[in-house]
Amino acid sequence: MSNPFPGMNPYLESPELWRSVHNRLIVAIADLLTPQLLPKYLVDIEQRIYQISGEDALLIGIPDVTIQRSATTIIETTSNVAVAAPPTQSLKVRIPWPVEVKESYLQVIETETKKVVTVIEVLSPTNKRPGKGREMYEGKRERVFGSHTHLVEIDLLRSYQPLPIFGNDIEASYRILVSRRNQRPLADLYLFNLPDMIPQFPLPLRAGDAEPIVDLQALLNGVYDRAAYDFRIDYTAAPVPPLSEADAAWADSLLRERGLRG
Repeated sequence: MSNPFPGMNPYLESPELWRSVHNRLIVAIADLLTPQLLPKYLVDIEQRIYQISGEDALLIGIPDVTIQRSATTIIETTSNVAVAAPPTQSLKVRIPWPVEVKESYLQVIETETKKVVTVIEVLSPTNKRPGKGREMYEGKRERVFGSHTHLVEIDLLRSYQPLPIFGNDIEASYRILVSRRNQRPLADLYLFNLPDMIPQFPLPLRAGDAEPIVDLQALLNGVYDRAAYDFRIDYTAAPVPPLSEADAAWADSLLRERGLRG
């Protein structure tokens, strides 16, 4: 079964699936662009590696640790305030154990000069959630903005605050930012919501070069089919993270119409 949603599938945002979706989408974009850009450009898949710990580790699919408490007794103090006595058994708690995070992104490199012309990022929860991951990504983002490199930033996640931009007060669930080095501080922002198809966008290159059009919707649908996500997703359950009330009603109607809910 193909992707039942006309645009982004909110079930793919689940922490259990997103890493797979992210990696497959990165490869799909590279496979689309490489034959169109040769021989002048190469497309490389790069990785950044860093460590997170504590609560941030939950972002990358590590299951939460349930805090198990033993039975406690209530004792009476001289102040007549009831307090819990210390447990007679240990508590299960989480320590700030470092976890290595690897995130893939794309670089379009000019073959002759070996210079990076365009960086393509598909955002992950660690890029958006407050903490070390977001701080590191924002630092890289600012460095690209201050360079001669174009940036394409694809945000297919509803969770957490979007990365900062100015001049937009329109709220949307998803966005694609295309920042051309010769147009900064201006950039092109594509906004879309759950019922919308993902918009196509041109890939910025050197001035005068033909720019391929990236059909992200077709790429995502292809990833969905090849990974057989329809066998992994339970459409009778609510997606994680949850939808807004309006989007939940719309999604319920769509899934019932397509026979995925009773």
